[in-house]
Amino acid sequence: MKAVLDASVFFSDIPLEGELFTTPSVCDELVDIRAKGNFEKHCTAGLTVVTPSRESLQAVDRAAEKSRDRAVISGTDRDLLALAKEIGGVLYTDDFPIQNVAGVLGVETHPILQRKARPVRWKYRCTGCGRYYSHDGECLVCGAAIKRKLK
Repeated sequence: MKAVLDASVFFSDIPLEGELFTTPSVCDELVDIRAKGNFEKHCTAGLTVVTPSRESLQAVDRAAEKSRDRAVISGTDRDLLALAKEIGGVLYTDDFPIQNVAGVLGVETHPILQRKARPVRWKYRCTGCGRYYSHDGECLVCGAAIKRKLK
């Protein structure tokens, strides 16, 4: 089994099997001594660091738009999702927005320390006049901020 590892894997001591992968952006997030030690341990066991293709990143962007998580996923999240889609791997993460986008992409996820995310639907509401929109930003009517809320 191919497994793509989010940074949170390196902050825990969960046992992993199979071919292990991560991205350079995850490596950049590992500043804690324990996380660096776990990273080195997995590298010794065969962890591969891979940069995903531009096409895979574009597929992630389209899926994030569809799940309405585009504004909350980071560059590292995009890289992980793209890599998991590219290699057909299971993505190990506790990040709920990543799990939402993974569901749209058809990428299997495995939680690390938390429960698995339920599918989420978002709505966007103006904080000033209360109108609903399909996106965040600024209200076209009153100019107040449009905030994302759980449906």
